[in-house]
This record gives sequence, C-alpha cells and structure tokens, in this order.
Amino acid sequence: MSEVDALQTVLAAEHAAVYVLGALGGQTSASAQPALFAALQDAHAAHRDRRDQVVARLQGLGASPVPAEPAYELPPDLGTVAAVTTRARELEAGCASTYGFLVGSTTGALRRWAVEALTDAAVRGLGFGAAPEILPGS
Repeated sequence: MSEVDALQTVLAAEHAAVYVLGALGGQTSASAQPALFAALQDAHAAHRDRRDQVVARLQGLGASPVPAEPAYELPPDLGTVAAVTTRARELEAGCASTYGFLVGSTTGALRRWAVEALTDAAVRGLGFGAAPEILPGS
C-alpha cells in the first residue's frame, strides 16, 4: 500500500472521530459531568488537529484528501454517561488500531508521527476506561 493510500485511510478514520466526538460531547453535560466533558473536548481538539495534519501531509504529496462523509452512524442510545464513555473508549481503540496500520505501512518521520498518534490514542483510551495493553493498536 502506498503512503498516500495509508494516509487516506487514516484521514477517513479521523473524519469519523471528529464527527462522533462532537456528537458525544453534545450528549454530555459540562456541569453534571465536567471531567467527561473536558476529556471529550480534549479528544475532539486532538482529532481535529490530527485530521488537519493528515490533510496537510496529503496535500504536500500532491494528493486530494478524501472528504468526510455527510454523517456517521452513532449508537442508538447515548443517553447515559456509561454509553458515552464506552463509545469514546471504542473510538480511541479504533483510532489506535488505524494508527497501528499507518505505523506498519510507513517509514521514517511519518512512522514516528504515527507512533506518537497511536500512543496518544491509547493513552486517551485509558482515560475513558480502557484496560492497559502491551501493544495498543495491534
């Protein structure tokens, strides 16, 4: 797989992450669940930044970045703190896996960047209650 194809896969995942995290934040009360709300805001900002970095890398390679879908599927019941937290944890695990794919598909500076992104997603997942793993994203 080419570097561009691998980055396009990551970009599609980041588009979805930004959308879903926005929806999760919309289901969370800043006053009733301040820690969860702040964690979701931080995650949303991190994934927006990563999405923008991937777009810039693709444009630097002369590729047209894949666009975001008009909408993404959300679980039917996000009315509880547990449901929102579970979905956020699953999202970070999926992102870690996607960045693991990028680590395996690239070399050099891009691979180092992918390792940092994978680590960030794995650590953020811990904040949403994920169990520690020896090789997150694998």
